[in-house]
Formats: sequence, C-alpha cells, structure tokens
Amino acid sequence: QVQLVESGGGLVQPGGSLRLSCAASGSILGINPMAWYRQVPGKVRELVAEVTATGRTNYGGFVKGRFTISRDNAKNTVYLQMNNLNPTDTAVYYCNIVIRFTDYWGKGTLVTVSS
Repeated sequence: QVQLVESGGGLVQPGGSLRLSCAASGSILGINPMAWYRQVPGKVRELVAEVTATGRTNYGGFVKGRFTISRDNAKNTVYLQMNNLNPTDTAVYYCNIVIRFTDYWGKGTLVTVSS
C-alpha cells in the first residue's frame, strides 16, 4: 500500500503564492516519478507538473513559468511552489506517484484563488 498526503492548499488572493507539499509513505522502493494534477468540477484532470526519478521536470502549458516542482527524495516528498496565481488556477490539486507502472493518488487539496 502507498499513501499520499497533500497539504498547503487554501484561499489566496490573485497574484499571491502557495506551496503545496505531498508526502508519500508505505511500500515505496527507490525513487519514482511524482507529479501534481488538478481538477475542476466537470472538467478532465490535467497535469500541472511532473518530476521524473532522475529529476527532469515537465509542466502543463498553462503554467508559463509561474510554478516550480521539486522533490526531496530522502523524505519521499514532492513540492509545488505556485506564484502569481489567478482565479483560473482554482481547483483541487492531486499528488500522484507511479510505482512499477501503477498510479497512486492523494485525496487532493483545494486551492481557491479569489479576492
């Protein structure tokens, strides 16, 4: 079993910043790809950012340099620093880890960008 626990969501004003964290625990061997996705009700879950086992990163097209994904392998933790947030970033953000071709998901953390 693998557990993912996200934290750091909340309400922020447009132009503000948030840092999300996701700690993975359980049956984890080695370093595995991790990612952040987000979903708005009625829409498809979309990739926000991903980081491979070797540290390569990839971002969704809407990020445009505003977000940074990073990881602490010793803690099995992935972070998402989000800057210059706007109302269209409002969504539930989900943490993802892929272990032996199996996807595991956290329960999500809500990010609301509003004045």
